[in-house]
Amino acid sequence: MIRTLIVDDDFRVAGVHAGFVEEIPGFAVVGTAHTAAEARARVRELSPDLILLDVYLPDESGLAVLPELQTDTIVLSAATDAKSIRTALRAGALNYLIKPFTTRQLSERLLSYARYRNLLNDERGLGQEDVDRAFRTLHEQDRTITPKGQSTATSRLVSDQLKAAARPLSAAEIAGELGMARATAQRYLTALAESGAIEMRLRYGATGRPEHEYSWHG
Repeated sequence: MIRTLIVDDDFRVAGVHAGFVEEIPGFAVVGTAHTAAEARARVRELSPDLILLDVYLPDESGLAVLPELQTDTIVLSAATDAKSIRTALRAGALNYLIKPFTTRQLSERLLSYARYRNLLNDERGLGQEDVDRAFRTLHEQDRTITPKGQSTATSRLVSDQLKAAARPLSAAEIAGELGMARATAQRYLTALAESGAIEMRLRYGATGRPEHEYSWHG
């Protein structure tokens, strides 16, 4: 069992990610942390095999604490600048997954990590072919995956609209702002909610049925 620690400043997002991980065979969540200081303490206390680490922590950047953790780490973050990504990889991150992502994107990277870990878990000496195979395995499933019928560009437009909004928005409001069908906006919003990037709750009006509204979690 691969013992996994979730580090994310947002309690709800950490819970969503923990739920994703618990559904993957061979993985177990041993704890969560919401600050860099808490991450350090949890690593000392729990000795996890793998950390899923956010960059934006309230007390310190996840990139600053990463080299200290001395634990296999996959970064899950909304930080998309090249400098952050290079810094994460230079500090030892095994992979970097940009929010919002789907459960499939996360699960495929975790399963690749499990196979990579298994290939390097042999007590015998390893040859160059073994090392090459392990590294190929670690990244063999790395590719952009969006739900059928959806595009990454449109998903980003919906995400950006929610990030910029001063209040929660409904699917109809998103559709109106972006000039798309309400059903299309709803599909993208549902995928974002499943990724944990946005929060979905019910909006109750004065009359009629309640509708879902969405706000950015990041």
